[in-house]
Amino acid sequence: MIKHIVFFKLEDNSEANKEAVKARIMGMKGKIDVLKHIEVGVNFSPEERAFDLALVTDFETKEDLQAYAIHPLHVEVVTFLKSINTVTKVVDYVY
Repeated sequence: MIKHIVFFKLEDNSEANKEAVKARIMGMKGKIDVLKHIEVGVNFSPEERAFDLALVTDFETKEDLQAYAIHPLHVEVVTFLKSINTVTKVVDYVY
């Protein structure tokens, strides 16, 4: 199995915007067949170095992760996140 984790730092980190972004990302749930699990957590830590959101997803294979990366719905979400000046950090690993 593959774990794909993305941390997001939002330019507008208001609680309302964090929840709106979370809903937009969670909109992929059940719509991309290779996406076996998805969750989005909203950070509560006040630390300046903290990110605002964390996306945790699971895939069966590296090829499934690659298919997800180019899926039109995922591309739409990525395009949206770029449009709102989101900074991201990613880690992918086998478990």
